[in-house]
Amino acid sequence: MSRPSLFLLLILLFTAFLAEAQDNTLEIKKADLLAGAEGFERLLGNVEMKNQSSLIYCDSAHFFRTENKAQLFGNVRIIDTEDPVVTTSRYAEYDGNTKVAKLRNKVVFTNQETTLYTEFLDYNRQLNIANYFNGGRVVDSTNVLTSDRGIYLVSIEQITFLDDVVLVNPDYTMKTNYLVYLTIPKTAETKGLTNLISAEGNTLDAVKGSFYDTQEKKFRFFEGTVETETSRVIAKELFYDEVRMYYEGKEDVRVFNKERDVEIFGDVGEYYEETKYSRVYGKALVRRYFEQDTLFMIADSLISLDNEEDTMSYLTAFPEVKILKSDVHGISDSLSYNYSDSTIKLFRDPVLWNEKSQITADSMTFFLKEDNLDKVIMKEKAFAIATDTLLNYNQMKGRLMTATFAEGNINLLQIDGNAESLYYALEGDTLTQGVNITLSASIKMTFKEGAIQKVMYNIKPDGRFVPVQQIDEDNSRLDDFVWRVDEKPNRGMIDTWRKPEEFDPDSENLFDIPEARIRMPNDDEIQKTLREKGIFENKNSDQIFPAKLKTKGNGNR
Repeated sequence: MSRPSLFLLLILLFTAFLAEAQDNTLEIKKADLLAGAEGFERLLGNVEMKNQSSLIYCDSAHFFRTENKAQLFGNVRIIDTEDPVVTTSRYAEYDGNTKVAKLRNKVVFTNQETTLYTEFLDYNRQLNIANYFNGGRVVDSTNVLTSDRGIYLVSIEQITFLDDVVLVNPDYTMKTNYLVYLTIPKTAETKGLTNLISAEGNTLDAVKGSFYDTQEKKFRFFEGTVETETSRVIAKELFYDEVRMYYEGKEDVRVFNKERDVEIFGDVGEYYEETKYSRVYGKALVRRYFEQDTLFMIADSLISLDNEEDTMSYLTAFPEVKILKSDVHGISDSLSYNYSDSTIKLFRDPVLWNEKSQITADSMTFFLKEDNLDKVIMKEKAFAIATDTLLNYNQMKGRLMTATFAEGNINLLQIDGNAESLYYALEGDTLTQGVNITLSASIKMTFKEGAIQKVMYNIKPDGRFVPVQQIDEDNSRLDDFVWRVDEKPNRGMIDTWRKPEEFDPDSENLFDIPEARIRMPNDDEIQKTLREKGIFENKNSDQIFPAKLKTKGNGNR
């Protein structure tokens, strides 16, 4: 490069530097009085200054011309001519080189509909970022947000609230420790523990953060719980539309109906709060809580409708249903449970076990009374098997069969339509005498402790007795006999299918932390209180003595 060209380049660079320096210069536009002082100029009365697009007003100022800085006192106001931002305070320090304003005491930062109130604010005009600390409050047309610290990215209308964050609007109050708020769409995104309480007293909680559209009233919670007076919904990822009163959950979903004491679990679920309609699928589980017992039921999918305005309130489960209760076990392809009369209907190859008995049919309905099995009605191809004390298989079959129960055990069995029975005659419950095989239009049997006690026929039966010596495989089984006890569900099957973590009502909640913080007194304050109460501290010992206690003479009494 030639020497003239190099000289010209240096001139251009120097000119650009001077232009930039000129742009950053903090200018005095107006003041009632200008007075000199050592190291700075004093501006008194109606002070106006300018730094690029920032107009600065105050009652008085100390202007450090060399450093291009100013200290502003009284009614400080900084107006941005490029962005709709106005900042006021009682005191501020302004750096023209960095365009950083440090505002203190009654700070108000206004950006259109959003206003920030704090006592300490650093506003970087060059980056368009405002930081507050030691507490701040942001107010817009919908919400009021407070926190210990905050970062306001003005250009993208984003405020990050840190530590003891509280969001309040007419419908909800939210608490968390990390919240990102977009002022234009009015959305709030949190990280970590988040707790909400609605105006109606409903609670919405998230362990791993949330997203909240404050205008659309839509929530998304991670490891979330929504609880109302009548229900509780939990999921790893939980969506809630407040306007539609609609919940949608993914992964480990649970819906608890408090009025029915019924809790439903599954992989995915949805719930409409107004109609109380829920659908849960993917390894679904039902727990119906009774006072002394719990009924478990598993299936792939569950549908529940429990609206008081509907004439039918029900729970359906399908396919491959398994039921477990202390006094009953059952399987079927599908099931329907009527909430109003506590009836359970099993369809397509149902099997029911109770103590020593097994019952099968094309369909069956069993009734619960005071939390216990009360009656079972079996239709078409009904077949009952009951083992006796010697583990013989007593058998009954017919078109319609009705069984009643007392204290969890079968006590009566009524068979109607082509009734057949095969039961073992015992001697003293220890010796088999033979087998009674009977055909009749109807048969009634009574039981005691699960064993046949008496058999009655209303029409002359057609029967025969087979002595014990002649009993074989053919005459000891009625047609269609199948002993299916290996399919009987147990608690291990239920837990293998799904064993949810139990709900913890005492889990951490930010609303449990007292609003007022108790400050411990320092040593000076403690000593002052002791003196006021007539007590002083002995500096030479760890004991505290009443001020009125004095020694006499050399200490001898």
